[in-house]
Amino acid sequence: MREKISDKLVRATEPTIGRMSTTIWDTEVVGFGLCITQAGARSFVLRYRIDNRERRLTIGSYPDWSVTAAREEAKAIKRLVDIGRDPLQERDDRRSAPTVADLAKRYLEEHASRKADHAYRDQKTMFSRLVLPGIGRMKVAEVKHADIDRLHREISKRTRIQANRVAQVLRKMFNLAIRWEYRTDNPVTGLVFNAEVPRNRYLSPEEIRRLTDVLAEHPNQRCANVIRLLLLTGARRGEAMNATWDQFDLENGIWTKPSSHTKQRREHRVPLSQAAVVLLKEIKAGQPRFCRFVFPGETPDHPLTEIKGFWDRVRIKAGIPDVHIHDLRHTYASILVSSGLSLPIIGALLGHTQTQTTARYSHLFDHPLREATERVSAVVIDFPGSKPGQNRAAG
Repeated sequence: MREKISDKLVRATEPTIGRMSTTIWDTEVVGFGLCITQAGARSFVLRYRIDNRERRLTIGSYPDWSVTAAREEAKAIKRLVDIGRDPLQERDDRRSAPTVADLAKRYLEEHASRKADHAYRDQKTMFSRLVLPGIGRMKVAEVKHADIDRLHREISKRTRIQANRVAQVLRKMFNLAIRWEYRTDNPVTGLVFNAEVPRNRYLSPEEIRRLTDVLAEHPNQRCANVIRLLLLTGARRGEAMNATWDQFDLENGIWTKPSSHTKQRREHRVPLSQAAVVLLKEIKAGQPRFCRFVFPGETPDHPLTEIKGFWDRVRIKAGIPDVHIHDLRHTYASILVSSGLSLPIIGALLGHTQTQTTARYSHLFDHPLREATERVSAVVIDFPGSKPGQNRAAG
C-alpha cells in the first residue's frame, strides 16, 4: 500500500485483521514507511538496498516521532546510504560494541590476574566501587578525555591519591584497548594528576618504645605479632599476613617469599634477624601442628585478613596517630640507612628491583655522615689556633 503518510493517516489507520503487521509506504520519500502491528503499535521504518541486500531500519515509534521528524530522518539516512554506508549495520555495531564494563572484565581476566593476589583484589574492588558506577555503561570507543577527567575529579573529592591510582589503572587498560582494537587512542592521555608528596614518616626510637610497650600489653597477641614481624623484617603487610610456615627455614634464619606474595612477582629470599627467628619460633610453638599459616584467621585454613581496626587503636594509644602500617617498612629501612648500610644492601633486604626505589631513603645518610664529620672536627678543634674566631681575636 502506497500513500503519503501524514499525522491524520497515522492516527486513522487500523491494523489489518489476521496479519502480524501492516506497512504503508510513503509516496514522497522512497522507502519511508509506517508499520502498524496487530496490537496497534505504530512505528516509522526505512527500506533501502546496499551491496545488493535489502535492509529495513526502524526509525522510531509514534508518537515519540512525528511524521515530519521521521521523514527528515529517513532522508538523512538515505544520504548516508548514497555514499556507501550501511546505517543499520552501524547501529548494530554500536549496540554490540564493548562497554567499559566489558573492557574492565577482560582487563582483569587477561592482565590484572597475573599480578599478586592482593593487587588483583584491589583493582577488582577499584573497578566495582569507583570506575564502573561512573562510566561502566559507556561504549569503549565513545569514552572521551572529558569523561576520564570528570571521573578523576569526582574521586579526588574523597581521596586524591586513590584518584591517581584509578587513573593509572585506566591508562593501562585503555592502552590495552588500543592493542585489542577497541579504539585508536587513549582518553587518559593528558590528564592532570593530583600532586603527591611522598611520605617520609619514620618512627623515632622513643616512638618504637611506646609502640612495643602497647603491643606487649594488648590482649590480641596474634595481631601484635604481625606488627612485631613487620618491624623486625620490613616486610609488606600482605607478605606477613599471608605467610605460611613452609616459607621459613628457622634453623638457618631464612624467609623465602614466593613470587605470588611479592609486589615484584619474584621470589625473594631474605635472612632473618635472631629476634625475628625467636618471635617466629614462639608463634609456632603456640599453634597446633597442622596450622599452615603463621597468622591464621578465624579458621586455621585461611590467613588473617584484617588488622586495620587493631592498628588504629594501637597507634592512638601509642601516641602515633599519623603513622600508617606501611611506615613500619620505612622505619626498618631508615634504621638500616642510619646504621651506615649501603642502599644496594637495603634494597636487597626490602626486595626492591629498582635502585631508585631504595634511593628515597638516601637523605637519611645525613645522620651518619654528620657523625663522621663531627669526628674530624673533634680532632681538629684540639689543635691551638683551630677554634673559630681565635686567630681574629689574636690579630
